[in-house]
Amino acid sequence: MKNIYFSIVLIFSMACSNPSTWVDTLPKPWTLSHDEMSQILPQFHQKFPDFHQRIKAINLWRVGTPYGIFKLGEEIAPDLDPIIRVDTSDCTVHVLTTVAFSLSHNWKEAKEQMIQLHYKDQKPSFKSRWHYTSDRLMNHPVTVNITRKLLPESELASIELILNQKENGSQFLDLDWTDKRIVYYIPSEKITLDLLQRIPELAGVAFVRKSYFKMGIVLAHEGYLLDKSRLVHASSEAGKTVNVDFMSYYFREDGALFDGIMVSKFVEPTESK
Repeated sequence: MKNIYFSIVLIFSMACSNPSTWVDTLPKPWTLSHDEMSQILPQFHQKFPDFHQRIKAINLWRVGTPYGIFKLGEEIAPDLDPIIRVDTSDCTVHVLTTVAFSLSHNWKEAKEQMIQLHYKDQKPSFKSRWHYTSDRLMNHPVTVNITRKLLPESELASIELILNQKENGSQFLDLDWTDKRIVYYIPSEKITLDLLQRIPELAGVAFVRKSYFKMGIVLAHEGYLLDKSRLVHASSEAGKTVNVDFMSYYFREDGALFDGIMVSKFVEPTESK
């Protein structure tokens, strides 16, 4: 009898400690209606009361989501796409909507949270959107840049540029906004297994591409780093959201896929007040 009881407790404990055990029983999120999402989101809060564990679980749930680029908007001109959606993702859509779902108990709350995450004045408009991930990482209280805490400054690379301004002085996007910044990042040669061990169990990782600097852009891609080793991201290469080994993704046979990374932590809004 004691052995049976122990086995039941062990199975229950494993289900609680391994997010994928329960998540694998759920219907695929990209097949769900808004009402169906509203039924499932409270269950994530019950199963994973910790904010970071909940983000991790929702990440795993969303693996397989079909890829689609530039699929979010303001639901008004000039971008009529929805403020939040679950049927398709690109890299930034995956990062931000996953946080929004983690903070919400229903679809309406998720949309409200997305507005808090995606717009500088919390009023949806094309010009107030956080178009530049580097800008958001350095200024938003929920997605907080920790790059400079991971290595001595002497081991970091940096670029001074004007965000959203091209070499010819014109704006890359018509925002009536530019921002002169020094942006620090971890160069490819410093990305090692030892570095990954210094990063939190759940972190955001954004990828630097030097060829974009001349357009006033620093970052080309972003996703989540889980358990110091796994990258969950919306992949144009795979055509869906995938869960892959970070080092194998970043370092290919012909060299590094990008020129470096920025790393961020996720701060629950109640913590940042």
